[in-house]
Amino acid sequence: MKAMSTVLVGALAAIVLAVPVAEASGRIRGGAVVANPEGGYSGGRAAAGRGANGGSYARGRAFQTDGQGNSTAASGGAFRGPNGASGARAGTTSRSADGTVTHQSGMAASGAKGSVESSGGYTKTQDGVTQSRTTTATGANGTTYQGSTRYDKNTGLTHSGSCTDAAGNSVPCR
Repeated sequence: MKAMSTVLVGALAAIVLAVPVAEASGRIRGGAVVANPEGGYSGGRAAAGRGANGGSYARGRAFQTDGQGNSTAASGGAFRGPNGASGARAGTTSRSADGTVTHQSGMAASGAKGSVESSGGYTKTQDGVTQSRTTTATGANGTTYQGSTRYDKNTGLTHSGSCTDAAGNSVPCR
């Protein structure tokens, strides 16, 4: 189902970024739900819009169940601001019949003041939760932060982070 979120956010980003800024403002929305051959349901919703100032967005959700207690949902969104900033996010959550829940998500945004990317997820089983996230942020001056946070019931919470200047030299994070 990871492919579902990748396709979803890719399609939404393409809608937002491909439509020329000069077009009129407005919104569009739609959705559907249908029974599927696996004995469950599949469906989704999507919306897109453009403002009078040239900003635009698209977002959507999709889900699928199989009638056996397994389900997956994916969501994504993308935007472009009138000042050239843009961003996108996508996530997928799955639940299996045994109660295991898995979530993966990521986002990226960039603009005049810098950029940020973050991705990670978690798995919840009857044995506990494991989760992790990695983030990279770069300021307009080229200073970069790279960090990683992880939680595991056996080792607890761990975090590491480092910063570099525009030349790649290590600098204190603050």
